[in-house]
Order: sequence, then C-alpha cells, then structure tokens
Amino acid sequence: MRGGWRHSLRLRLTLYLLSAGGAGLLIHAGLTIWPLPAIAAWAGHAALTPWSGAALLITLALLVPLAWALASALLAPLTRLLRALESTVLSYRDGEFGSAIAADPPGGLSELASLMQLHSELGQALREQRRHLAQRELLLDTVVQNTPVALLLTDAQERVAYANIAARQLLDQGRGLAGRPLDEVLSQAPQDWRSALTGVQDGLFSVMLDGQEERFHLSLRDFRLQGQPHRLRLLRRMTRELSRQEVASWKRVIRVISHELNNSLAPISSLAHSGAELARRGQFERVPGVFASIGERAAHLHAFLSGYAAFAKLPAPVLAAIDWPQFLDRLSDHYRFRIVGELPTAPARADAAQLEQALINLLKNAHEAGGQEDEVTLSVSLSTPRTEWRIEVQDRGPGMNEAQLSQALLPFYSTKRSGSGLGLALAREIAEAHGGRIAMGNRNGGGLWVAISWPRS
Repeated sequence: MRGGWRHSLRLRLTLYLLSAGGAGLLIHAGLTIWPLPAIAAWAGHAALTPWSGAALLITLALLVPLAWALASALLAPLTRLLRALESTVLSYRDGEFGSAIAADPPGGLSELASLMQLHSELGQALREQRRHLAQRELLLDTVVQNTPVALLLTDAQERVAYANIAARQLLDQGRGLAGRPLDEVLSQAPQDWRSALTGVQDGLFSVMLDGQEERFHLSLRDFRLQGQPHRLRLLRRMTRELSRQEVASWKRVIRVISHELNNSLAPISSLAHSGAELARRGQFERVPGVFASIGERAAHLHAFLSGYAAFAKLPAPVLAAIDWPQFLDRLSDHYRFRIVGELPTAPARADAAQLEQALINLLKNAHEAGGQEDEVTLSVSLSTPRTEWRIEVQDRGPGMNEAQLSQALLPFYSTKRSGSGLGLALAREIAEAHGGRIAMGNRNGGGLWVAISWPRS
C-alpha cells in the first residue's frame, strides 16, 4: 500500500498473538462459564469446570485451527516474497537479469522495504554489468577474430575449442574448426605443421605454402578455463619480418666488411710506404719487421674474409652413411656434451663434415650461453613414422626473448658482443641444403633448444 500506514511485522505478530490469546480465553469461557454450562444445566448434563482436562482439551482443539489460520494470514506476504525471490534467483542463475519484484513490500511490511530496495539495486547492477560485459566481449571477439595472429585453443582432449579467422584460413581454408579433434584438422597438413602444432615447445619453423617457404613463430600457453585445462597456440607469420631483417643484415654485413677492410688496408698501405722509405734510406734492418706486420694484417684479413666466404659458398652436401657412435665421439673432441636417450641403430645419410660443422656451432653457442657445462645435452631421434632425422642440442642458459628468437637465424645477427652472427645462419644453410630445417625455442625451466632435422633418404 503506497502512501498508507505500513504495519511492521513485529506489530502484526503482537496483534495476532493477542488475538489468538483472546480467542482462546473466549473459547474457554464459553465452555466453562457461559453459555455452554447454562445449556448443559438446562439439558440436565454436568457442566465443565474451568480447570478440567476435558475443557482444556476442547479449548486447545478449537484454538489450533484458529491459530493456524492467523499464522497463515501473517506469513502469506512472506511466502509470496520468498517465492518471488526464489524465482528471480533462478533467473540470475540462468543468466536472465530482467526479472524484478514490485517495489512495495507485500502486505505493507516495513521490514521488507530495505530488502526490496537492495534486491532492486542488485538486479540493476547485474543488468549493467552484463551489458558492459557483452560490449567488452564483442570488442574482444572482434579484435581476436581480425588479428593476423592465428589463435587456436584446444581442450584437455585436444579438441578445438576456439579458432579465429586467421587460424581457420591457415589450417582448413576458412572452414570451421570448433569441436574437431586437432589430429583430424592436421591430418591433411604438411609434416612441418603436424610436428610444430603437436609439440610442446615454442619455436620457429617453416612450411611450404602455395609453393613458397613461409616461416612462423609458435607460442604455446597452458591455462585453466572454467576449471578445465586448455592450451592456446599462437601462430605468427614471420616471413615478411624475416625478409626485412635479412635486408638489414646484409646492409650491416656490408658495413662490417667495409669497416674491417679499411682497418686492415689502411695500416698495410702505411706500412708499405714506411718500408719503401726505409729501403730508400738504406735502413734495411728494419724492413723485415715492416713486412712481418704487413703479413699479420693480411693474415687477419684473410681469416676474416674466409669465415664469410665459407658461409656464402657452402658446397652441395655429399651424402654418405653416418655411424652415430663414431660421429658423436669425434664431435665430442670439439665440445663436451651429454647424450640424452638411446642412439638409433640405423645409420643416417648426410654430409658428415657439414653436419659436424653445424653441430659444432650449436654446441659452441650452448657452452657460451652461461649455463652449467654438464647441462649441455644432445639427442638423436628418428621421427614417427621414421621419415625424418632430428638432432637436438639443449642448454640451461638464459634463453631468448621473442624478438631475439625471431632474428636468431638471420645471417650476422648475434646476441653476443663479440659474435659474428654466422653460427646459427650456417647451421640453417646446412640443414636446408640437406632438404631439412632448423628450429629453436625456449625450454621449460630455462635454457634454449635448437634442433636440426632432415628427411631420411
């Protein structure tokens, strides 16, 4: 009742109790004082005394239905309110926040006014939060769907839970992936795709798309969504970025070679002039020292240029059988490493000298990474279904950030101040000359892994 007098629950309860008590007294008086005793005397029957058991039982029997009716009348507004609250709570559980309860408390009970107000404010707040969440989800979905980075989310059974437009275009020509097993999605994909996406490590890898080599960076993140484990794979196309970096690297190497040539040719020119002047003056005893200095500078320049020439003029590999124990024993003469796992019994076919040079570079980097020497490991494996050889070198150094990983295989890029930037690039060239590839990434627990793989011939 809006604008009228609101009865409090306590007042109503007091009035109902007084009413029930008064009704009980009236019933008992009617049974023991008047009119029932007068009627009983007229009929010749004995009247009930006020404290007799029969009078009390009859009074109680008549009072209980009356008290029940009064209690029902008192609790009816509360019952209606509780049912309404139950209905709205069920609606909230189902995500429907449009339900509302009348602003006036049922039956005009003032104690319920604050509860009704709070419930109304709660419903309004939930509706506003849902509207804002819907707007944010729409914005997030728009951003995720249109990002050039391919996002693939799988559940604990490796079924695709979510895939954005880039992932659908990349993996199945734009067709939907949700609900499909990852193995089914990758069943027609190249081996490089399957190896990368079914692995458990971040890294760079390359695939052939439309007849051209494309390079990708894969990031994996495990987390729990709605209490269930999920894995998020992020695929970033790196070909254009790597091409841009390669151009920058070639410009940098031209500057490096030009600087080194100037640093060597200028002293040689000066020393040659000094030698000629000494010879003109007849000071021949000092001429051998001049020629020795010229020879040292020339030898330094020759060694410097030889390293670049070896990278630029890598010969075609000459394939021959490689016996793994002998090959690794010879490799251990250069750098120490610990073999992990069993060595394959089948021999591989590769250019032993080139493969050894590539692994020397990887082991050198692993030892210079700063981790424990006994943590440098090497493993050799033959992939299932035995179509590809893989050699992996691991260390426990600091690893690389994403920017360093994206450039690590570029010629002349180095994270070390004194590095030439040719070790990983040469290993990449050797792997690709064998028809294979090189991949790398950070290890769980710290460190870096670098793997060379090539087809089994």
